[in-house]
Amino acid sequence: MHLNWLGQTCVKIQTKNQDEDVIIMLDAYRPKEGDFPRNLAPQIALFSHGPEEIVTMAQNTFVVDTLGEMEVKGVMIYAMPGSDGNIMFKVNAEGMNIVHLGKITKKIENADLEKLSGADILFIPVGGHGEYLDAEKAAELVTTLEPRIVIPIGYQCDTDPKVGTLNDFIKEMGLKPENAEKKIIIKKKDLPQEETKIMVLEKNY
Repeated sequence: MHLNWLGQTCVKIQTKNQDEDVIIMLDAYRPKEGDFPRNLAPQIALFSHGPEEIVTMAQNTFVVDTLGEMEVKGVMIYAMPGSDGNIMFKVNAEGMNIVHLGKITKKIENADLEKLSGADILFIPVGGHGEYLDAEKAAELVTTLEPRIVIPIGYQCDTDPKVGTLNDFIKEMGLKPENAEKKIIIKKKDLPQEETKIMVLEKNY
């Protein structure tokens, strides 16, 4: 499985279903500034806060922007209610559970936390400033959810220059992250077994 971060809460997941590559885009919303693709052609596109201001998608893209659960091209997708009317996604592919919290700004209710249990990889927004969880709340949520890998998103970059920095979150976590990568390649057998690991993606598309 290949993982990329495109800025804001936008993530690209490339997985395999038998011999076919399956590309999943999460939160491909057009930013007000900075570099971002004008159009995309994933097989699956997931949107956490509605269909407005999204980039142009290929006609055959399977789009999810409402609650529910479904299987598409061998990928199980669970779209669950989050805070602020936001949708949280749990994606199961290659035997791994990937959780994407969308553009949340508030703590998640305990009843909703149970639905997110068993996360192998957690994408969590950490930039605060009324746009995302702040670093302190994000770190608390990571401690609660206990994912095997946490990947921070929604921090300061060219498309999001006014939110908090990655370092704010790293300090709150008190863990040394892996070196930043433009792409993370991960297999189930590579997941850490003992403790949560922070992996950092540089903005890249």
